[in-house]
Parts: sequence; C-alpha cells; structure tokens
Amino acid sequence: MKKYILALDQGTTSSRAILFNHQGALVGSAAQEFPQHYPQPGWVEHDPNEIWNSQITVARKVLHDHHVDAHQVVAIGIANQRETTIVWDRKTGEPIAPAIVWQDRRTASLCEQLRAEGKAKAILDCTGLELDAYFSATKIKWILDHVPGARERARHGALAFGTIDTWLAWKLCGVHVTDVSNASRTMLFNIHLMRWDADLLQLFDIPEEMLPQVVSSSEEVGNTREALFGAAIPVAGIAGDQQAATFGQACHRPGMVKNTYGTGCFMLMHAGRHAPVSHNRLLSTVGWRVDGDVDYLLEGSVFMGGATVQWLRDGLGIIKQSSDVEALAASVPDSGGVMLVPAFTGLGAPHWDPYARGSLLGLTRGSTAAHIARAAVESIAYQSAELLMAMQKDVALPHRKIAVLEVRADGGAARNDMLMQFQSDLLGVPVVRPKVTETTALGAAYLAGLAVGFWESREEIAAQWQCERRFEPAMGADQRQALLARWAKAVQRARDWDAPL
Repeated sequence: MKKYILALDQGTTSSRAILFNHQGALVGSAAQEFPQHYPQPGWVEHDPNEIWNSQITVARKVLHDHHVDAHQVVAIGIANQRETTIVWDRKTGEPIAPAIVWQDRRTASLCEQLRAEGKAKAILDCTGLELDAYFSATKIKWILDHVPGARERARHGALAFGTIDTWLAWKLCGVHVTDVSNASRTMLFNIHLMRWDADLLQLFDIPEEMLPQVVSSSEEVGNTREALFGAAIPVAGIAGDQQAATFGQACHRPGMVKNTYGTGCFMLMHAGRHAPVSHNRLLSTVGWRVDGDVDYLLEGSVFMGGATVQWLRDGLGIIKQSSDVEALAASVPDSGGVMLVPAFTGLGAPHWDPYARGSLLGLTRGSTAAHIARAAVESIAYQSAELLMAMQKDVALPHRKIAVLEVRADGGAARNDMLMQFQSDLLGVPVVRPKVTETTALGAAYLAGLAVGFWESREEIAAQWQCERRFEPAMGADQRQALLARWAKAVQRARDWDAPL
C-alpha cells in the first residue's frame, strides 16, 4: 500500500492541501479561497471558522479525488500564514473576535507609543523582531482591550491564543501547541532562551495562561480526531509558511537564500546555529528546531507581492485574472518610466514604515495599462532586491563573510518568467526555480516525514531538490544602479504619507 504525507498549507487568501510521496513529488492538491474582510481602512480580518472549514474541506477533497485512504497517510504537516492572531474560548472552541491578519495596521499607533517610550531595542534584542503592528503581540493586546471581559477570562485560563498553526492543531487534535518558528513571530518569544518572555508578557499585559505550549517543528504533537478522516493521523510537522518554504527549498546551510513570491514576498537566508544580529533592519528569526537543533534565519518581508497583481485585477480591473499580467506587462519593452510603490499596507523591511501608502509615479499621457502592469510586476522585484542588498550588508561583516551564490524562488508569482528574469537582473545573481514550486507545503511535509521516519535525514531531502529553470543576470551594472536609484527616489515619495500631522 502506497504511503503519503498530507501537507496543509493555510495561506492568507486560500487554504490548500497537498499529497506528497516518498520521492517528494506532488501527487495531488486541492485549494479553496476564503473571504477577506476589510472593516476599516488598514484593518484586515479573517473568520477563523471559515479558515477551518476551507482547510478541512480541501484536505478531505485531495484524499477523495486521488483515492487515498486515511490509513495511507503516515503524517500531516502544517504550514501557515504567520502572525495572524486568533483568541478563542477553551470550552466552546468559538473565537471571541475575528482573526486579526498579519497585514492589519490597527495597532500601528500603539507601536509608535512603545517606540517613544524606548521599548523597541529591548524587544529587538529579545525577539529578533522590529517593533511593528505586523506581529502578534499588539494584536492580542487589542483583542483583550476591546472584547469586554476578555482579559479577565484569559487570566483565569478560559481563553486560548493561537496563530493559525495553533488553531488548526486545536481543531484537528484538541491540543494547544505552536512550534518554535511560529512562536518566534509573536513578539513574545525569547529566541535565545527559546521560551515565552515574562517581561514582554507584562509589557503587553498578556496572561501567560492563554499561550500555547511551544514544541519542535518536527515532532508528533497529537493524532487527528478519527471522525475527521476515518482514521487517526499524526500531526508531526509545524512551521510558519516562510520557514517551511526555506526548509522545502533545502536551504539547510548558511548563505543559502530563498524568496517566496506569494501574497507578500519573503526572503530568508540561512544564518546558522546562532541568532544573527541585523544592522539593516532585517528580522532575526527561528527557522526550525529538528532533533533538538535550532537553525536561525535572516528575513526580510515585503507586504505586497502577488497582492499587487490582485489589486490590478480587483481594484483597477485592467486584467481579468492574475495570470493575465505577464502577457500585458510583456506587451511593452519597459514601464515607460512608470514606478508603482505598492505600499497599500505600509512598507516592510528594510523601511518599516506603517504610514507609507501606495504611489503611482512617472505617469505621462503616453502611459497605458500595460505600463502600469509592468510597473506592478517590477515593483515586486525592486522590493525583493532591497532585501537581498540588506542581507548582503549584514553578512559582509568580517566575522561572518557568507557569500550569496543564488536565490531559490518559489510561490505563485515565481511562474512569471519576466519577473524572474528582471529579478535576476536587479540582484546580479542567478534566480533558480525548482521543479516543485509548492515548497511551503513540501517543507511542512518534510518536517512531518522526518518525525515519523518517512525520510531519514536532511541529506536525503536535499538530494530530492531539482532545478526547473535558472535565470542568469543579463543587465549591466550601470543600468542596474540607475534603476535601483530611481526606485529609491520613488520610495521616498511614498514614505510617511499617512503619518499624523
């Protein structure tokens, strides 16, 4: 009887379930989008029950469609959108408020207040994170502050907090856990001591009683309720989506870099067994813990990647579906001087500006929808180039000297050949697209499979990675620098636009 790993890839706009075999090949997949809620400008919410319903639906569907019995699934791995915050009642299992999504900016003013009080450095030193509304801590505080009686109920152990991995593990197995990679994104976790930090819990007035147990990324945490699939399946791998993608890209050695082109763009560099210190406003984050060993990563986050293309589709209406953007953008030789800075929800690394707003610059009477589409695609590459430049500065220090030889690309927008070539041109290093681009799900599968012996070692996993296409830089250094200088000028125009007067 053939055996499989089932990966649950719970993303920002859709839930997916993917089956992998022992060769690391994708056997089948199912996906379902779920609603996004925008109750106020800068607010982004999800319904936790809609997330769960979409995820269990696609998990059952992929098994049904490919005639796989639950007994053939040796383990489940979970990869999830990170930082998104849910608080629920332990007895009823019902959320007490909508999930506050990682993109949400409602707590930006609280972050500014804490920064003015001089708290940013202590938070950075402990967590490796910038003080920003992106992370979970201020979102939890907001829910406890705004739902009547919530903080008191939390102190008495009646409420549970979790990021999406925790919510899915609770619904699947009835356990209240999170892995080290997701814990490291809450802004409440000491990444050096690998535990919840009492000082930060006090700072944000968050009762420790509501926090999940922190487990390894590759570890059996519980079995699914038999009624869900017809058999109890071990949940044995958990990682935040970007850490999972890094693991799935076999970036297991210092200096290896991957960039995921999803709703946002997330570039991560393996930094070794010690937490790196960034001098260029990147994040130092836990990659994973496997067999007791913790690997750390440097990370830069772009908030609007593929979501920029969705805006062309849903906001401007200049394309009917996201896949149309490549042909429209390629219909012109360049952007005609148009620059789009897609700071719709502020700017992430290395700027960390919650008050930046989207800006379309350089328009003339000759500008067309194709030029705007091209500028939108190129904006994804420009933002990612800023991240690699910051990483290269961080690892150029005398005591590190880690060389970046290539960038491994994955995610939906990595299928766009024009984007990949332009990205390589801007970076000045090859961009490599693997045969399996579902690396987030693959990483979750690998972590789960290692825990149950489906795969024996990381070396076995790395040997399965295969290149589908390699994009070599073809742009001269002068042109590259001129384009990057023009981008920097455009970013300056978008900075601080919505800051209080």
